[in-house]
Amino acid sequence: MRDAQSFDEFYRSTARRMMRYGYAVAGDHTEAQDLVQEAFTRAWRQWGRLSEHPAPEAWLRLVVSRLANDRWRRLHRWRVVLSRSGPPPTAPAPSENGVLLVRALRQLPATQRQALALHYLFDMPVEEIARETDVPVGTVKSWLSRGRARLAALLPDLRTEELEANDVS
Repeated sequence: MRDAQSFDEFYRSTARRMMRYGYAVAGDHTEAQDLVQEAFTRAWRQWGRLSEHPAPEAWLRLVVSRLANDRWRRLHRWRVVLSRSGPPPTAPAPSENGVLLVRALRQLPATQRQALALHYLFDMPVEEIARETDVPVGTVKSWLSRGRARLAALLPDLRTEELEANDVS
């Protein structure tokens, strides 16, 4: 318990300074939050040894700096890869039927949406969906049946063939 108390004190006394430092290093508030949170997480994991360190705050600043440098390197590598491969292809606009289907799906309960997506987009059999969602097979069949019925009611003008022929993504 004493370790938790001393870490809490360390955190309270350094968190604001570390956020300012993280912002200065990263140039972005959200990025700074991520860096500082990760640094404090690492400090907590090693608090037994770190609490004996002559300058734990300096250690924390070093971790924030290294994490920021790692992220900058990763970002730079991604930029190099993207510059070599060119911009991604332009995604086609969604079809009108696709937009209507997505709108209708959003009106279904999450369980029915999940079952329909797993069954029709991933071609998963009912038994596998039941295992993945940890529910009985009969429940999955019910979700699929109710979901299809609700979609049919929400989309009376769309034929099944039209929905299957259109990309919903």
